[in-house]
Amino acid sequence: MRDKKSLQAYTYLYTSIATFWTYDYACSLHQEWTFLLRSRWSKVKCLYIATRYVPFLLLAGNLYLNFMPNKNSDTCKMLNNICSCFSLISVTCSEFFFVLRTYALWNNHRFVLATTLTAIVAVIVASVSVSFATTATESFATSVVPGITGCYQSSASVHLFIPFLLLLLLELVLMTLTLVRAIQNWRTTKSHMYAVLVKHNIFYYACGLFFSTVNVLATLLLHYDYHVMFQDLQFFVLAILATRMHRHLWHIDRRVHAFVLIPMSDMYSAAGTT
Repeated sequence: MRDKKSLQAYTYLYTSIATFWTYDYACSLHQEWTFLLRSRWSKVKCLYIATRYVPFLLLAGNLYLNFMPNKNSDTCKMLNNICSCFSLISVTCSEFFFVLRTYALWNNHRFVLATTLTAIVAVIVASVSVSFATTATESFATSVVPGITGCYQSSASVHLFIPFLLLLLLELVLMTLTLVRAIQNWRTTKSHMYAVLVKHNIFYYACGLFFSTVNVLATLLLHYDYHVMFQDLQFFVLAILATRMHRHLWHIDRRVHAFVLIPMSDMYSAAGTT
């Protein structure tokens, strides 16, 4: 059973994440609505909206779990499964942005698309299987600490490190593809858009690799009370990076007509020119 210190830390973390997410949204509100109102509708714009706003649902669900009046174990398990679905949707949308970007960097190469899509589908299937299989066998409990409400998973399977390990491998594959393409074209491609695209990709993958490694190690080495705190933090950070980088590239695309045509509203091509 969790002690008061770990329960408070768990609650404070989600409250801090909610504050950070709200602050980030408020700071970027002008750019956000400029993009939403002026960019044309496309599949990528729908992907942006999902990436940007699903975390709000995830935050609401987790905060409700942490502060709700004490409920029974079945209600806790159902709400936890809903939050797990939101987490999976959020990280899938964030990663899919960079699958498309990698595909663009490789001039819409079908083999690259097939490889990256196969990898991301494998990660999704494995994550769903592990997450829901372990949740079904684990117990939930309401807080027994005075002054703290909500319900919490009292323990978790060590196998929860598997989704983060697979996510780490996916990001390593995408980073490798980006680096190989950048090395191939670094002398011939002079476009500012191309350089920004590569830098965005590398920075995003570096952050993803860092958080995935932290989550794998935390799951294996720390008690559930503490390693669970890092899991959703990764999803929120990746969602912020993915949406901020997409808006940044869209604003550059409006101002600069580079030799490399990368209309990021659809991510049609990243073909280099001499």
